[in-house]
Amino acid sequence: MKVKVLIVLLIIIVIGLGVLLGMKYIDGKENKTVANEQTGEANSLNMIVVDEKPKEVPKSKYDTDTRTIAIVIDNVGDAVPQTGLNEAMIVYQAVAEGGTTRYLAVFKDSKIDQIGPCRSARPYFIDYALENDSIFVHYGGSDKALAEVKSLQIDNANGIESPGKVFSRTNKKKAPHNALVSIKEVWNYAGVKKYRTATNQRNVLNYVVDELELENGIDAVNVNIPYNIDKVKFVYNAEKKLYERYVRK
Repeated sequence: MKVKVLIVLLIIIVIGLGVLLGMKYIDGKENKTVANEQTGEANSLNMIVVDEKPKEVPKSKYDTDTRTIAIVIDNVGDAVPQTGLNEAMIVYQAVAEGGTTRYLAVFKDSKIDQIGPCRSARPYFIDYALENDSIFVHYGGSDKALAEVKSLQIDNANGIESPGKVFSRTNKKKAPHNALVSIKEVWNYAGVKKYRTATNQRNVLNYVVDELELENGIDAVNVNIPYNIDKVKFVYNAEKKLYERYVRK
């Protein structure tokens, strides 16, 4: 009888230990599952990819490797209004003989068929063309300017010498204020002359594309440039965020 009692007790103890071990195992498994779930949640959070690529800086439409074309433009009374100036990347205005002014209009990636009236070269326009690495377009020129074009081996198209369709005449104005230039034909002429069509030179003027709020600046709503003959005024248009140019002759 004592033996049977001992056997029963041993069976009860074994069963109890088994239950305890089983409970610990289940508890440990649940804890592990919870931990895995938490780890998985953490991992899933870590896997949220944040785009760390730098934002692309907005580029100017002129930010290309295409070479520029610089054209001398007439600005006397009989030449006004000019054609194509508003499509230029940069427009230089310089005093010529007798206090009159002329423009050098620099075009990039343009497809305008008629620009002008084109006039003769001057040495200072050559300087502006060189600083823009431009193909220089002119209709004749002063002796000094033509000598510089030759000595500096400037890629150019001269209306007096150049064959082809680079230059044309309009019947809406009188000569010599009626010579027009075609950008397309300049490129065709450049191909015939084997001029370089690409450049690695940065634009002379690199405009800021982001809007800026300047502090402690000087009010510049109206800007006047008094040439001897032309009275040029720039008026800032706050709505369009640009300057509008006015000329009085």
